Amino acid sequence: MGGSKRLRLRFHVSITSAILAVIVVVTLAAIGNVYYSSTKAAQQSAATLFSEISSRVLDQVDRQMGDTLTLAALGGRLPAGVEPVVGDGLAHPVVPFLIDTLAQDQSLYSLYFGYETGDFLQVIAARQDARVLAAHKAPENTGMIVRAISGQGEDRTQYWTFLDPSGAVLGTQTDAKPGYDPRARGWYKPAQDSVDKPVLSAPYLFNSLQQPGITASRRLPGQVGVFGVDITLADLNGFVGGQRVSANGGIVLLDDKARVLAAGRSLLGEATAPLAPLAEIDAPLARVLIGMLGAGRRDEATFVEGEGGTMMVRLSDWHVDNSLPITIAVLAPFNDFTSHIRNMQGQMVVLAGLVMLIILPAALMFSGRLSATVRTLAAEAERVRHFDFSGQAPGDSVIQEFDSLAQAFGSMKESLAQKAKALEIAQVKLERLVGLGIAMSSERDSNKLMEMILMGAKDLTNADGGTLYMRTEEDTLRFQILRNDTLGVAVGGASGELPNIPAVAMKDAEGKPNHRNVVSHCVNSEVTVNIVDAYDASQFDFSGTKIFDERNGYRSQSFLTVPLKPRGGDVIGALQLINARVPGTNDIIPFDPGIQSFVEALSAQAATALYNRQLLDAQEELMDSMIKIIAGAIDAKSPYTGGHCERVPELALMLAEEAGKVDNGPLADFAFTTEEEWREFKIGAWLHDCGKVVTPEYVVDKATKLETIYNRIHEVRMRFEVLLRDAVIEYMQGVVSGDHDEAELRQRMESRRTQLLDDFAFVAECNVGGEFMAPDKVERLKQIAQHTWVRTFNDRLGLSHEELKRFPAEEPQLPTLEKLLDDKSWHIIPRPGGKERYAGFGFNVNIPDNLYNFGEVYNLSVSRGTLSEEERFKINEHIMQTIAMLEGLPFPKHMKRVPEYAGTHHETMIGTGYPRKIGADGLSVPSRIMAIADIFEALTASDRPYKKAKTLSESIKILSFFKKDKHIDPDLFDLFLSSGVYKTYAERFLLPEQIDEVPVEQYLTKAAE
Repeated sequence: MGGSKRLRLRFHVSITSAILAVIVVVTLAAIGNVYYSSTKAAQQSAATLFSEISSRVLDQVDRQMGDTLTLAALGGRLPAGVEPVVGDGLAHPVVPFLIDTLAQDQSLYSLYFGYETGDFLQVIAARQDARVLAAHKAPENTGMIVRAISGQGEDRTQYWTFLDPSGAVLGTQTDAKPGYDPRARGWYKPAQDSVDKPVLSAPYLFNSLQQPGITASRRLPGQVGVFGVDITLADLNGFVGGQRVSANGGIVLLDDKARVLAAGRSLLGEATAPLAPLAEIDAPLARVLIGMLGAGRRDEATFVEGEGGTMMVRLSDWHVDNSLPITIAVLAPFNDFTSHIRNMQGQMVVLAGLVMLIILPAALMFSGRLSATVRTLAAEAERVRHFDFSGQAPGDSVIQEFDSLAQAFGSMKESLAQKAKALEIAQVKLERLVGLGIAMSSERDSNKLMEMILMGAKDLTNADGGTLYMRTEEDTLRFQILRNDTLGVAVGGASGELPNIPAVAMKDAEGKPNHRNVVSHCVNSEVTVNIVDAYDASQFDFSGTKIFDERNGYRSQSFLTVPLKPRGGDVIGALQLINARVPGTNDIIPFDPGIQSFVEALSAQAATALYNRQLLDAQEELMDSMIKIIAGAIDAKSPYTGGHCERVPELALMLAEEAGKVDNGPLADFAFTTEEEWREFKIGAWLHDCGKVVTPEYVVDKATKLETIYNRIHEVRMRFEVLLRDAVIEYMQGVVSGDHDEAELRQRMESRRTQLLDDFAFVAECNVGGEFMAPDKVERLKQIAQHTWVRTFNDRLGLSHEELKRFPAEEPQLPTLEKLLDDKSWHIIPRPGGKERYAGFGFNVNIPDNLYNFGEVYNLSVSRGTLSEEERFKINEHIMQTIAMLEGLPFPKHMKRVPEYAGTHHETMIGTGYPRKIGADGLSVPSRIMAIADIFEALTASDRPYKKAKTLSESIKILSFFKKDKHIDPDLFDLFLSSGVYKTYAERFLLPEQIDEVPVEQYLTKAAE
């Protein structure tokens, strides 16, 4: 009980503290926000004001300086300006222009022309200013002063003419030998050096006015002189002084040397002299400006801590072309902008304190009530967290929000209870959906897969019946599976029996998409169709359904039809479910739209699985067809191997099937248990001789020793013909000459004929290769080869480029003697790439140095058969090529042993076979089966032109010798006989005359022992 109170007390204090903390934090945040926002607003307002004032002053400076430069540019282009100055200059054509210009612009002090001759013409705007009059000793009421310097050397004179405002002459003054030379003035040379542009001088103090001013000058055409304009900065000073910044702020203009050009509102002290250097002014603002000038910051408002507090300063620069800049400084104490805000901020603090004194007690009073409600809600939430939806929601609360929260919590708990129950149901369906997806992905049988899809959909929806349609190549929808629990109908699926129901047409009689049938509409439109009651649906034709119902006493009511569409592919069929039922009853209800998404998900998975299965089946069928094409092409390549590649797999599969049935002895552990294993073995059997595709036909078909593409015995016979012809010619020449006895000549000719005929018959017999070539025969062959004949024609004519490469570089002189039979250098065909072609494959065979040797004596001396060593290797090489070809293919994991099954049928149990000399330990049962199948097919084949077909008993007898010599597996040989595989194969592939009785018992191992 105590623990409960401590928990309640801690929770109560926590809420109260939170409420108080929120109030305090919100109040302080509000005050802080107001303080920050108001200060920020003051800064932004001041910055905006400073920017506007800087822009105005900058515009004023730019306008005044720009007008001055424009006037200097205009005066410098006056044609009359180049006229020489004569006397007092009043007659000079530009004087009226100068007077009018000065009268119109009050900022101008004087206009003048200085010449390369030293002459000078100036008009000064006196404007009755006492300072100007005193400086030039001018009469009162003087408006303009015309000053002229002309003459040369000793005659050089300065003239002063004083005019009243109306232009009348008030008086004159003359100075002899004036010391003023315009060419020595600071404004003259820069203007002369500038190309067609006016030049602005640095600010300086006008002697007559003791005011700062600036001169703008431009050279005259032909560089005869310079036109100048003097302006005072009085107008700028007045403009700057008239700008309102703040109570204690203002504007200061500085030149490039930090001298004061103008300052407003006595910012730098009342006694500031014109063009006084800023560094010499003892004022706080002067020191602030000096620091800002050193910082180099421009065109932004900056806060600087000064002697009187925080100052706001903004610096901007004006300059044009190559003129010196003028710095515009706007500055004011920041306090001028925030004093009223500080008062407002103080009032806010006081007001916030009063508010907190009122709110805090009220918050403490209500916190207790809040705690009670929150504790109740917490207890309810804890029960909900453990999916316990019992208990009562909190009672009514005086606080409207908490009362609404309590009511909402109660509604939420009830809703969660319903959702939890629905979630449990959905979870079961989802688990079923996932399980179906996993099962479908691993199922290889299309019929079982389709049955799995339909039954899974029925379970998900608790449907009474369902149908699965598959799209055909004729663009119809064929009934694939039909199920109905009430009627006890189960057709199609794993049984393989298709429903005997007409297919649904995808198009109508006019060739347009069929939308009258719900299934064809679903497929054509690729949409799910959910029908509550087929008897009330007018969009689709259910006449066939109604006839079915009437015949079977059934009522098809609710329908859910979903297209089967794999991702990224075309619709391959449709799934239709009929009559959804209330779980546990037979009451028919519409299909729940909520469960529809599950069925669509299942349909998508099913479509993908079916599509993938169809694709895999098609790929396997294509691969099998390609393999059979290759095997058939090899068989068709030579009449001596016809049908071999087709019959060996049949025999191998028969024997493998029988071996898998053996449950004792060495073969007890062997059996192909999956379709993949059977397919792997079958492909290996079909491809066991695929390497023969590169074996030349003339080697495989070689029936005589001299045969290549053709039988070269004809060439040899022709040489004998030539020798016989030579003997006849010799006889005839002897008779004609009369030097020899005709009878003796004839006897010699006939003797030669007899010898040649006998020798050729011997050579022809050797060529056939029917008997073993004894050493004495080889010796006789070599003796015959030594006979010579005369070749008159060039044997290199008509040959290909490759043939000529094998001939010696030096040609014999014709006619030439040649041997009757010879092994020539061009009979040798080198092996391309040497013996390294099969490196890395583990072959253990002797590879001949040459690819072929067509030497006549060499081939006729072959001891057995017709093949030379090179040709026999070429025949045997087919198995090496088979292995190289197959091991280079990227077989999938379940077909990795194809190269093994195809490449080991020439190995023996004792390791004397080829190409790897693998013994019994390295030969699997399928490899041993392949060896027996290959040998037996070769023995019994009746389509070999070079040998007579052997009988069944003869073939078994020869095969038993292979067993005795330990070339083949004895257990498989016994099984081959005892199981009757040999007889089954003979009945299918042997000629009737080949089949005879086989004494099986005498060949079995036990009988032999």
